Amino acid sequence: LFGRIDSLKDSALETFLAAEDTRTAAQVSLASAVAVAYLTLAADCENLALAGETLAAQKETYDLILQSRDFGMADDLQLRQAQSQVEASRVEQARLLGLVTVDRNALNLLVGTSLPEVLLPRRLSDIVAPKAVNAGLSSNVLLARPDIMAAEHRLKAINANIGAARAALFPSITLTAAGGTSSGELSGLFDAGSKSWSFNPQISLPIFTGGALRANLRKSEVERQIAVAEYEKAIQVAFQEVSDALSLGGTLNVQRTAQEALVDALDATHRLALTRWEAGMSNYLEVLVAERSLFSARQGLISLRLADEVNRITLYKVLGGGGDPTQRSEETKGGA
Repeated sequence: LFGRIDSLKDSALETFLAAEDTRTAAQVSLASAVAVAYLTLAADCENLALAGETLAAQKETYDLILQSRDFGMADDLQLRQAQSQVEASRVEQARLLGLVTVDRNALNLLVGTSLPEVLLPRRLSDIVAPKAVNAGLSSNVLLARPDIMAAEHRLKAINANIGAARAALFPSITLTAAGGTSSGELSGLFDAGSKSWSFNPQISLPIFTGGALRANLRKSEVERQIAVAEYEKAIQVAFQEVSDALSLGGTLNVQRTAQEALVDALDATHRLALTRWEAGMSNYLEVLVAERSLFSARQGLISLRLADEVNRITLYKVLGGGGDPTQRSEETKGGA
């Protein structure tokens, strides 16, 4: 009659659904972490390949200068400059090789097994970038965030607990006897004739422990206030994370476009400097400066592409991972 059993059942169901959403949040976080680790490995592999290509080109230049010096067409200064560039590229190649090894170990740890070579990335440019978010996306999509759903279910569970605590203040007895008449327990609650409340200690009723029961009710109400605050915090965090990811995505697009233009300009500069040096119109220092600038710009472009794609993964995560909490909750309730 007072809904205590139904309230306890609803509280247990909402607690279960909150645990389900917490598990979903962990799964989304794990999927995002695996994607980020995979992209990081791909970026470092591309940097390693770039360092290898640069080193091979610099070795060819060094060999050419060495031959030119033997014929008296180049001096030792140019040879040592070329050699220093080769050694610097070797150092960078070794550093990147270490990063690739660390990245592979991190990816294997997240996946839980050693990935075969066929599944490992070669270059970041070979990976299809995650799709950008469509314009006009409604904030209702944040309802799919499992942390918001978990906070909502916890709030519902606390409300159900309040109902159970309030119902516990009432007697838990049998109201009717055979034939639909009033039971003896119900009749015994009131004095004969006056129908006033009877505190007969011989009757076992929860009301006689009313102090503890009222304290449990107040405790449940305080827990509801905490649950409301946690629910509001989850919503605020969701909007802040989405805002940050979208804002960062806009600036990364601008940086990436500018960096691509910079790489094109420095590539043309390097080719012109190399042509001028081969024609004897300039010294080798111009070639060295152009090579270093181009290599640094290409690495910067890889880093920006990685940051852009990682930000899209982050946006996927903060938007809830693409789940449908309404459908899942209805299926869970139906199964229960």
